[in-house]
Amino acid sequence: MLRATRRSLIVLGAALAASACSEPVTTTGPAAPDQVSTSGVKFWEAGSSVRWNRRAVALFRARGGNPGRIITYLSVAQYRAVLHAEHAKAGEIHPSPAAAAAGASVVVLKQFYPLDAAAIEAELDAQRVATPWPGEKHMDFAAGEAIGRAIGAAVLAFAATDNFGATDPGSPPAGPGYWTSSESPAVRGGLGARPFFLTSANELLLPPPPAFGSADYLAALAEVRATTDGRTSAQLAIAQKWVPFSGVLFNELAGELIEKHRRSEVEAARIYAYGNAAAFDAIIGCFYNKYIYWFIRPSKADVLITTPLGLPNHPSYPAAHSCETGAWQTILSAAFPGERKMLADVAQEAADSRVFAGLHHRFDNEAGASLGHLAAKLALKRKGLH
Repeated sequence: MLRATRRSLIVLGAALAASACSEPVTTTGPAAPDQVSTSGVKFWEAGSSVRWNRRAVALFRARGGNPGRIITYLSVAQYRAVLHAEHAKAGEIHPSPAAAAAGASVVVLKQFYPLDAAAIEAELDAQRVATPWPGEKHMDFAAGEAIGRAIGAAVLAFAATDNFGATDPGSPPAGPGYWTSSESPAVRGGLGARPFFLTSANELLLPPPPAFGSADYLAALAEVRATTDGRTSAQLAIAQKWVPFSGVLFNELAGELIEKHRRSEVEAARIYAYGNAAAFDAIIGCFYNKYIYWFIRPSKADVLITTPLGLPNHPSYPAAHSCETGAWQTILSAAFPGERKMLADVAQEAADSRVFAGLHHRFDNEAGASLGHLAAKLALKRKGLH
């Protein structure tokens, strides 16, 4: 009878996974990250989603890839898996939410990092035999894992049709103030990709940057030149810290805050999912604007501006780092209102890092942060990741 029940849960997990990924974005759904309660939450409850998010970051640091896309689908799979595990009780069987997060994570990470498939499965094996936190002792790991694996597979099928990186931006306009490409292909980023919350990429259309050659533009360019001429070792270290993607550092920061504030498994998964999906949408809007305005990089306008960390091959306005940063700052500020000042300071450091590196004008960062904030506000309003 127990085996039959478990088989039913596996089938249920597959059905729920398919429906979760085919469901359109709605205006109803789970509570926003700032609306959850932490009363009575034990520290151990934060474990599985945080653990597997950190595993994803470690894989990126070792192997590369696009962490913004990979960790977004990982987080969405974790969140849906945890929710379904919590609502999939069948008789005496309580599927483990921690195992659901793990099962979803294994499926997603093996797809993106096939060379590490055996190590990823081994990590799940270790979690399976580890002593669980007290609230997990009476939950069924296998049932939760089955739900997670089914949902992970459905999320991957959804990801395969997202059109990320498939849209050609075309050729830049010719003339003063326009970006010029290097010999390598232009970075497409989220241009043309399917968003989670936006109705379209142009929903986040920004006003144009300062006119090339205007007083405002020349003042911003002069700031970059003065900063890079006097770049200190401390400023260079900050610039290096934020290479190559700001979302990676914000995922790490999210994990620290989840543990510090003792958030539950479902709360942790929700925070990661909304943070990453909002940043994903911000990047879609960011690259839409980049290829609307095709704005010149500072070092192309003033060849004496140095770029010791290289020069990304896409237009300057808005700054992609700040688009991601603005989204994450808003999501984490909603989830942890007592940390707003710290998060604002981190976001400011991220923006400064791009000026220190000679990569962006100050207005690139300000516009990017504004876009990211708006993307996150739309995510919290529209929800739908369940």
